[in-house]
Amino acid sequence: MNKQKLLLELQRIYVIIMMEVVGKGLVAASEVDEEIAREVAAFPAGLEIEMIVMPAGPSFRVRVTPHGTLELANGSTARPGLSIKIKHLSHAFLVFTFQESTARAFANDRMVADGEVSYAIRLVRCLDRMEALILPKLVAERAVKRYPVNLQLSDKIQKAARIYALVGKLFLTRS
Repeated sequence: MNKQKLLLELQRIYVIIMMEVVGKGLVAASEVDEEIAREVAAFPAGLEIEMIVMPAGPSFRVRVTPHGTLELANGSTARPGLSIKIKHLSHAFLVFTFQESTARAFANDRMVADGEVSYAIRLVRCLDRMEALILPKLVAERAVKRYPVNLQLSDKIQKAARIYALVGKLFLTRS
């Protein structure tokens, strides 16, 4: 395997892992953080949201529960109410290595939203908040449009620990 093919394969593996982490992270964050919970509760119950690398690359899917949280819905065959499509693996790699924020990726036409625009904006706010909580501040400032000024270190550490614990539990249960 030549160097370029190896690099592409490593990028693909990284994006697959990050899709899993982000999907499970959103589920966990919807149970831990009040701000994300409020955003998710504003979605209609049963709404399915997917993020996918086009054309048929790595993806995750979540569903809004009647309780206003998210659950994994990776096996669902229903048409999602919101699909965030990343146009190429290299674009996904930029986002998931935090070289480009989700908002910047949309602005650079690397991602498209298929569904209600208001749902896409709400999801981006959830992603930004989750990243601000779970990533070190130096990395999160690059990953999000605006780092929350009112996020206290103690709150960040406590919520990040709970989110990581729930993500670990989701990986162990393979839901």
